[in-house]
Amino acid sequence: MKKKFMIKCIASTLAGVLLTGTLTGCTFGFASDPDDPNETEKEVPIDTSTDSFSYNSDLKGTEITLLNSKAEIQTALEKMAKIYEEKSGVHIEVMPVTDGDSPYTKVVSMYNSGTPPTMAILDTTDVIALAEEKALDLSNEAWISEAEEYVTKINDKVYSFPLCIEGRGLIYNQKVIEEALEEEFNPDEITTLEEFTELLDALVEAGIERPVSLAKEDWSLGAHQLQYIYETNDGTSPGAQEVIEEIKAGQLELENYSRLDEFLDMFDVLKKYNVAKGDPLGADYDEMAIDLADGKTAFWFNGNWAWPNLAEAGAEEDDEYGFLPFFMNNDTEDFVNTKIQASPSKQVMIDGQIADEKQQTAAKEFLNWIVYSEIGQQMIVKTCSLIPPFGNNPYEPMDPLSRDIYKKMHEDKAFNASAIVPNDHWAVLGAAMQKYLAGRSDREELTQSIETYWSEQK
Repeated sequence: MKKKFMIKCIASTLAGVLLTGTLTGCTFGFASDPDDPNETEKEVPIDTSTDSFSYNSDLKGTEITLLNSKAEIQTALEKMAKIYEEKSGVHIEVMPVTDGDSPYTKVVSMYNSGTPPTMAILDTTDVIALAEEKALDLSNEAWISEAEEYVTKINDKVYSFPLCIEGRGLIYNQKVIEEALEEEFNPDEITTLEEFTELLDALVEAGIERPVSLAKEDWSLGAHQLQYIYETNDGTSPGAQEVIEEIKAGQLELENYSRLDEFLDMFDVLKKYNVAKGDPLGADYDEMAIDLADGKTAFWFNGNWAWPNLAEAGAEEDDEYGFLPFFMNNDTEDFVNTKIQASPSKQVMIDGQIADEKQQTAAKEFLNWIVYSEIGQQMIVKTCSLIPPFGNNPYEPMDPLSRDIYKKMHEDKAFNASAIVPNDHWAVLGAAMQKYLAGRSDREELTQSIETYWSEQK
């Protein structure tokens, strides 16, 4: 991006001003109507004319179940299950996790009742908690060689199938930025927190009063944002686990941990330019998508899972959206300023306790069908809109957010780190982050909350 706008900017402090007193109420109006009654759902065509996959005829008539914790692909999975049944004769019932329910709690309750799903789509944390006792060992499956970088190993065994790659960072609307600044925007030229802050100042001067959308949900604050302090230790999952164990054991004092201060420097910048700064805990998630699509804001911290929200708000697949990193300092050599986080977020676990051999075989065949069949390869990308972790899949994602992550993965502009944290981490520390977001606590109190949380973990 051209740097001429920087001359006009006054460098702003990295630490945002904490709000005091009573927060003012603020009602956000819709910038556009996402519910067009005349809109028809676009069906992405799937070519079923070529199908070289070898189906096991002995499995015809087998019935299995799939517990789905990724609500936005429920309909897509049902379509996949239907096509797979037409081809294989195996019936898959796709069962959604009820909105608001914990997938871990749901699957445990199903095991306790003696009716666990044959397959369950779970977070990596849940798989690690359950796998050795409940799951089928998948260590000898052929698809591991297609996704070795993304498989999860527990005591050197593989118990889960990496369903998709998801990434997160600062979603930008390129058209909005370029129209406001009246110049070309090259995201690769923003490589430090200082440069990002200058860009925000330029957008404010150009008329975008508050260019950032910042979600108030505890899962966004406690997981997608706060977990950067673990994942950016060295940009790897083992590195994230190492720092977590040090915090838990009291060996690492957070007040001396630079990644926490750096994370909060960036978070303070997002707070300062937040479109909902007047009432940060009253921000509406769906409205943030509308604001970004319509140009009220230019950035929204989120992941590629937000595309359905943006599409509903009027964004098109050929629009220029992408990700900037979560800038944490001014070191151009630090990977956090040039790479976004992208890792396998959802895993499929096959029941190893209750399912009979035929059901387990059918479940394994379905997973192989996703990886190796021409139809499965298409549907995981085109129908489910997921980023496949398997190197043999020739299809690129359809939407601009997933395309950008896919591109960054292949250009070494993404780091694969997943922090494995307890199931209540996002809720407990998300609440602490909400207090900080609203100006009701300072860094010292937030730091103490994090230390207290980890000291109570066994």
